[in-house]
Amino acid sequence: MKPFTFKHFEIQQSRNVFRVGTDGVLLGILADVEKAEKVLEIGTGTGLISLMLAQRNLNASFLGIDINKEAVHLTKMNFENSPFHKRLENIHQDLKTFETEKKFDLIVSNPPYFEESGSDKDKVARQTVELNFQQLIEASVQLLTDQGVLSVIIPAEAGEGFIETALENGLFLKRRVNIKGIEHSKTKRFVLEFSFVNHPAEDFDFVVEKSPRQYSDQYLELTKEFHIFKK
Repeated sequence: MKPFTFKHFEIQQSRNVFRVGTDGVLLGILADVEKAEKVLEIGTGTGLISLMLAQRNLNASFLGIDINKEAVHLTKMNFENSPFHKRLENIHQDLKTFETEKKFDLIVSNPPYFEESGSDKDKVARQTVELNFQQLIEASVQLLTDQGVLSVIIPAEAGEGFIETALENGLFLKRRVNIKGIEHSKTKRFVLEFSFVNHPAEDFDFVVEKSPRQYSDQYLELTKEFHIFKK
């Protein structure tokens, strides 16, 4: 497959690994990485999100884990070929058996969100066969620092259930970004961020396109150091 070229790095892709998509880019530009020193990405795929966050925070170190061996190989290649490679590490690891003494200031994930179905297309990346929301939240509780943040992007219809499960495990909603694919449309995705601190949550809208194939000013501003837009 053709690589996806950004301004400062390139993403090699594979048909057997979930490709560069809008959800990953949105989490890469919206996750609260500015003050983080140690970042964990759960389910790296191509490594896109960690690479974007590494560009936004030049002092943070990153560890990525993925259960898919081909994804791990692809991510390692993309990490090694980037200008941020010294701060990026990726390992083949199932979150359910992941053990470390490290604690992380930020955990990011674009997790699987479809219930298991008969389709084999991107099965591990998109269907909850290997990882569900409960498992992701429980693991994050153990891996976050006291001031740490869990940041995820999920479908809007799954939002309330995710927030409720997080609260049951001692994580409070810190910020909710309501992603609209196009202006005046329904919310399609949430970027949700959680911490152990119970404060009123921030809540705001983010519009990807102001009209069909016309990116919004919000999107253009936050992606201007990443995307190479055709003139």
